[in-house]
Amino acid sequence: MAPAVAAGGRVGTVEAPAVAAAASQKKPCACGFQVCACTGSAAVASAASSLDMDIMDSGRIGPPGTEGWVGVELNPETDESGAVVDDRPVFKTEKIKGVLLYPYRVLIFVRLIAFTLFVIWRISHKNPDAMWLWVTSICGEFWFGFSWLLDQLPKLNPINRVPDLAVLRQRFDRPDGTSTLPGLDIFVTTADPIKEPILSTANSVLSILAADYPVDRSTCYVSDDSGMLLTYEALAEASKFATLWVPFCRKHGIEPRGPESYFELKSHPYMGRAQDEFVNDRRRVRKEYDEFKARINSLEHDIKQRNDGYNAAVVQGEGQLRPTWMADGNQWEGTWVDASENHRKGDHAGIVLVLVEHPSHTRQYGPPASADNPLDFSTVDVRLPMLVYMSREKRPGVNHQKKAGAMNALTRASGLLSNAPFILNLDCDHYINNSQALRAGICFMVGRDSDTVAFVQFPQRFEGVDPTDLYANHNRIFFDGTLRALDGMQGPIYVGTGCLFRRITVYAFDPPRINVGGPCFPMLGGMFAKTKYEKPGLEMTMAKAKAAPVPAKGKHGFLPLPKKTYGKSEAFVDSIPRASHPSPYEPAETVATDDGIMAEAVNVTAAEFEKKTGWGKEIGWVYDTVTEDVVTGYRMHIKGWRSRYCSIYPHAFIGTAPINLTERLFQVLRWSTGSLEIFFSKNNPLFGSTYLHPLQRVAYINITTYPFTAIFLIFYTTVPALSFVTGHFIVQRPTTMFYVYLGIVLSTLLVIAVLEVKWAGVTVFEWFRNGQFWMTASCSAYLQAVFQVLIKVIFQRDISFKLTSKLPTGDEKKDPYADLYVVRWTPLFITPVIVIFVNIIGSAVAFAKVLDGEWTHWLKVAGGVFFNFWVLFHLYPFAKGILGKHGKTPVVVLVWWAFTFVITAVLYINIPHIHHSSGAKVAHAHHGQKFLAWP
Repeated sequence: MAPAVAAGGRVGTVEAPAVAAAASQKKPCACGFQVCACTGSAAVASAASSLDMDIMDSGRIGPPGTEGWVGVELNPETDESGAVVDDRPVFKTEKIKGVLLYPYRVLIFVRLIAFTLFVIWRISHKNPDAMWLWVTSICGEFWFGFSWLLDQLPKLNPINRVPDLAVLRQRFDRPDGTSTLPGLDIFVTTADPIKEPILSTANSVLSILAADYPVDRSTCYVSDDSGMLLTYEALAEASKFATLWVPFCRKHGIEPRGPESYFELKSHPYMGRAQDEFVNDRRRVRKEYDEFKARINSLEHDIKQRNDGYNAAVVQGEGQLRPTWMADGNQWEGTWVDASENHRKGDHAGIVLVLVEHPSHTRQYGPPASADNPLDFSTVDVRLPMLVYMSREKRPGVNHQKKAGAMNALTRASGLLSNAPFILNLDCDHYINNSQALRAGICFMVGRDSDTVAFVQFPQRFEGVDPTDLYANHNRIFFDGTLRALDGMQGPIYVGTGCLFRRITVYAFDPPRINVGGPCFPMLGGMFAKTKYEKPGLEMTMAKAKAAPVPAKGKHGFLPLPKKTYGKSEAFVDSIPRASHPSPYEPAETVATDDGIMAEAVNVTAAEFEKKTGWGKEIGWVYDTVTEDVVTGYRMHIKGWRSRYCSIYPHAFIGTAPINLTERLFQVLRWSTGSLEIFFSKNNPLFGSTYLHPLQRVAYINITTYPFTAIFLIFYTTVPALSFVTGHFIVQRPTTMFYVYLGIVLSTLLVIAVLEVKWAGVTVFEWFRNGQFWMTASCSAYLQAVFQVLIKVIFQRDISFKLTSKLPTGDEKKDPYADLYVVRWTPLFITPVIVIFVNIIGSAVAFAKVLDGEWTHWLKVAGGVFFNFWVLFHLYPFAKGILGKHGKTPVVVLVWWAFTFVITAVLYINIPHIHHSSGAKVAHAHHGQKFLAWP
């Protein structure tokens, strides 16, 4: 007989063998565990010591004296059709239509065969007049084929996963308004309130506070790496405005829930339940928001004015420190406006402040309409989620590891406060566009067979992009094509923002089981089955618990790594087992924010806390790389964890894209440099563990090698054009089979692209725009990334990048896309400009030679001229961008190209020594019975 504490607080007893036997008689869940929390038929404790489990009454299993257990639904509800609600999946997996997928797969292999035959033909037909040209072109063609194969193979099994929010509500939401959904911590990171406008951060936070997720189960954390009072006071203003904005959103079903984006909408489809009050309520909230924006925009001035007042009264004499003062009269511990030692960027104390306390677990309705409160919130829950401001300590001489370091500090601080089992990270310029986004992501974490899912990646969507998307900011070919296809393998890669994590994966826990084969190669799961580790808790039944040896857990329960690896904080280490075995069915405990906990939260964000620990190596976001996101996701995948792709409509999150050409290229330069850093590091996917899905490995190899394409593309975009001047071409004498192979390779590429855009749900225009920017990036950012990484590898020099500015510089009042035409010169422009002029000059020389009679047949050079114009057409957006405001008119670009073309042709014909020298070469070639032509 085992004592048990019932839900209502009474004490009772129950026969342990009887309950265990009843559980064993049930049909095993699809997740593969005899006792699980998937279907509600049984559940298991979330305790640090599962070996001390006792059986409790009402079908509950858990260790005595703790609240970390999972409730059991012994009598599941049924819907009108009689189906058990809890047995229905919370997400559906939809396969791509066979009419698209099967031809797509066949054409990939047809093109592969045709390309192989084409390369064989090229190797067997040498060009003895220009062997260097022939060898380098063969190398380039081989690389293009190889990189294309790396890109296509992981796309063989694209699928769609659709969350079922209705089932999620029926399973987790209660009639009294409470919910048993798991806790969720939302991390927002910002580094500079100037380059990353503080109003955008405030809107992001407001959208999070207003999201449709249980108020007592979500907490928003904002990390401010600048340590400036400006960010904190903007959040304080946002928390005040949230008391009006959040109830307004709940009452009227507002979408989107970022106020700036909402009030910019021209039409507002009503989805609330008080339409007769909507117009007046909206007018009132709009007025309050305009005042809120005015306060935000004047904060910087107000802080300086306040500082002057306080310092005039306190500071005596010249040369004295001039502190920055908070509104309550206390000195700010972070970065001061007048910087001084211990109070400047990169040198300030750690700060953790709670702006909104953790709410109660029961609904709290607002006041009715009155003279002081014109909005009626008497039927609306006015509680707000907990809001925390954090600025980690920074000291000179300490590598703070940028965003990765901020994320790890947030993880530790949140572990002490709310310790939710799931973490969502957002950039400060991203807001929640769909209030159901958090629930949609959770569907993939609590569904069947979801305990091996490490993270759920949402696609990145952007607003403020020009209608033509000149620089392919939307990048939908990658998000809706590549990431969706990877969902059919081991899962999409982590791309930095809009990602929902299982907290234990950040703590370096291993998955409970591994199936690396996935849907394509299921038998591989048995070949690489993992037996060395079995996560206690959700999958450990009573029978296993009795037979298993006692693990070395001690006070801190089960940890995958030694205790010292997590740092010198007993309180934080104690929180890890509770996060590793969460109880998604019972209300979360009240979050403690007493002085002791807050002091410990500041301690775990200290600059020296990570010294001699595993943070940044075995634990948390990975350090010493520009693309910490890709490496962190890769580390999880090589352990055997999976990931999911969640694309919903309306879009889950929307951010701000750098539509200025310079900032866009710097952004791509940072990404490509980070990718190459991975390739030259110990995280090279070529050497990843056997738990990595074979085609997932191919995808990671592609991610870490794509910038090398720049080396070969520069050759292919310049040499053919220069060949018109030198008279030496890549192919000496093309045959019919050459044209056949080339035609098959090009035509299959186009058909594959059409099929891909169909199953990915994108447009042909987006595919084409993506190709144009690929050309621009390859000629600029990718090339510089290759040089930078090679210098780093050879000379051991670190690479530094500036923060991508999201602050508009153009006149947005007159033109919302004014920043698109602002030209900021950078060395990245040099190579594309050279490529443009080389191709114009090459085409002009070919034209001049035909007019001058040196080449008598247009068809001999038509292929080369067509290729030159193909290059120029792909670089058209770049040319339009560098012309600035004048580039608004496409005719200007074409006029400049035509002018350069004509001038070059006229000069070639009228300069005698060039003309005669080239003519002699051609005459000699005719005399030798050889005529060189571009195919």
